[in-house]
Amino acid sequence: MNYFMLAGTSSNVGKTTVTMGVMAAFKRRGVHVKPFKTGPDYIDPMFHSFVTGEKSINLDTWMLDENTIRGLFDRRLEDNDLGILEGVMGLYDGHSLESDIGSSAYLAKTIGAPVILIIDGRGMAKSAAALVKGYIDFDRSTKIAGVIINRISSESHYQLLKEMIEAYNDVTCLGYFPNNPDIVMDSRHLGLVPVEEVLDFREKVDRAGELAEAHIDLDKLLEISAHPKRAKTYRDPFEGWHQKYHGLRIGVPKDRAFNFYYDDNFMALEKAGVEIVSFSPLGDKNLPENLDGLYIGGGFPEVFGAELAENKTMLADIKNQLEEGLPCYAECGGLMYLANAMILLDGQTNEGVGFIDGNAQMTKRLQRFGYVNICAYLGGKSIEIRGHEFHHSVVETQQLIPTAYVISKMNRTWTCGYRKKNVLAGYPHIHFYSNPNFLKALLTEALSIKEGRE
Repeated sequence: MNYFMLAGTSSNVGKTTVTMGVMAAFKRRGVHVKPFKTGPDYIDPMFHSFVTGEKSINLDTWMLDENTIRGLFDRRLEDNDLGILEGVMGLYDGHSLESDIGSSAYLAKTIGAPVILIIDGRGMAKSAAALVKGYIDFDRSTKIAGVIINRISSESHYQLLKEMIEAYNDVTCLGYFPNNPDIVMDSRHLGLVPVEEVLDFREKVDRAGELAEAHIDLDKLLEISAHPKRAKTYRDPFEGWHQKYHGLRIGVPKDRAFNFYYDDNFMALEKAGVEIVSFSPLGDKNLPENLDGLYIGGGFPEVFGAELAENKTMLADIKNQLEEGLPCYAECGGLMYLANAMILLDGQTNEGVGFIDGNAQMTKRLQRFGYVNICAYLGGKSIEIRGHEFHHSVVETQQLIPTAYVISKMNRTWTCGYRKKNVLAGYPHIHFYSNPNFLKALLTEALSIKEGRE
């Protein structure tokens, strides 16, 4: 097995750019790269998939237990693969002061990944050695196996930093990335701009790959990545479900407006025997035929609100079928889309599906951010599951709609998860492997409704 993690000293240190470059360089060499992302991020995995041609898997140590993490990771890697994991935020940034769970370091220790630390070399000399030493000494059980220096002004500057870092630390500098604004990714309110909206993304990737090939010791990276082969003993909790849920057709919107999904959620649905039917609320006039349910993920529906609103036949079809009892599970942007309208900061109002009697109002400040504990009332019982919230909007309803979630975070508690007819729509993003009973309740309801119609 071959794998390593690229992690930064902080956010905005250039992890994604370096990761894209390294992945592209290895792919140019003919190496079969399998990408992974630490934590709940949706956009970085899109970059990974574009570069490698492979699905990128989220590994979140707060939402998933260690055994599940190792199982989902190991099943993706074959003998000839090179697993490249991108970290999140700074190396040790996790869930809380008391725990490293959720951090890149915790994930690296969980799967035994060597860490390549990315630092920003601008304006530093000997201080770079102190910075690296601090990260190494902070937790010796985290194996920092190399350093890549980003935003270097010249070869001589890199050689100076390399000499300083290696003189004070038992670690190897593996190379650098020149300071090059042409390969920097643009951002918006929820992070980086997705792949499909970056017109020159191929050029950025190709250039980043060329820089990695020229300035990174890829051979040494491959040497560091080597691990003994280990037995794959993980038993997927969704195995065997296909006998019960085989034949269910679930519609999933996938386009520029809706693209925030954990790929392993689709794996869970497929193992359960569900047929996933993709469609586009932007381009298709109606829902696919003979659906037994909808799974509407997040994304940027507010950015494409005018285009979504112009597709009147799709809005009407979704509303009519939901009113007639079609089951639907919606997250974050999906909730916003089901409202009467989405209202932007400048006051522009774009029509939504109109099933949830209320408006989704964009706000200047972040409303919720971070991990949450969710108590969901489904199928006549309470189900505990973990999730993640990250949104710049609030949904203000015009009528009282029952809620299905009681959400807690540290010492705060609130309700969410609107429940109307057979629709569950809320802000949290949920990983189905966090608690399989959550998906079981949703599919059981969909199956019961289908059987009742037949």
